[in-house]
Amino acid sequence: METPDLTGRRTVVSFVNRGGRMTVGQTRAWDRRWPALGREVASLPAGPLDLSGWFGREASVLLEIGSGMGETTAQLAHAAPELNHLAVEVYQPGLAQLMMRAEAMGIDNLRLLRGDAVVLLERHVAADALHGVRIFYPDPWPKKKHHKRRLVQPEFMALVASRLEPGGRVHLATDWENYAEQMLEVLSAEPLLRNVHDGWSPRPEWRPSTKFESRAEEAGRISRDLIFERR
Repeated sequence: METPDLTGRRTVVSFVNRGGRMTVGQTRAWDRRWPALGREVASLPAGPLDLSGWFGREASVLLEIGSGMGETTAQLAHAAPELNHLAVEVYQPGLAQLMMRAEAMGIDNLRLLRGDAVVLLERHVAADALHGVRIFYPDPWPKKKHHKRRLVQPEFMALVASRLEPGGRVHLATDWENYAEQMLEVLSAEPLLRNVHDGWSPRPEWRPSTKFESRAEEAGRISRDLIFERR
């Protein structure tokens, strides 16, 4: 699958745009909460998002790319109320589930975007605007012929780095060994970033362990974290 970038070139899309049927509860949450908490990337007005206006306050912004079903996102947003948390995801039932979690936990420092993270960063996030970026367990595209579809590529990480404020951090995690090695190689080659640790980062205690990660461990796959900082 390909999509045009800003220059009109064709670029490889790193995700499958799954439709997915929502449950009754997810549909109700979507109808009730999405108008206030969510926006479609493709429908955003030109230029950078007015994040302070959307959140109703000035605060550092942390972007999570690929929030899935929202289990980790909700816990981390709840644990850091001083930050404005922004999550971008293509899977509608996952965003609806995240809104349900946020409502149940009384979270009000979270906003959601549905669509392509590349388009979001290129067109709607200003340079040096983000306090941090998290990409936890992106699609590994395990077949070698599909590796070009992986999200973590030099061009994308250069874009991410340019949107981080000086000292801002990008945190990646994966349970696929060869993808972890690719991530380390790509981030180490990005001149705007430096590795906070010597090689792999110790698994932070604050990163919640999910059912997805537990299943990976049961399958014999070891999770690896990488934390790089904007120079």
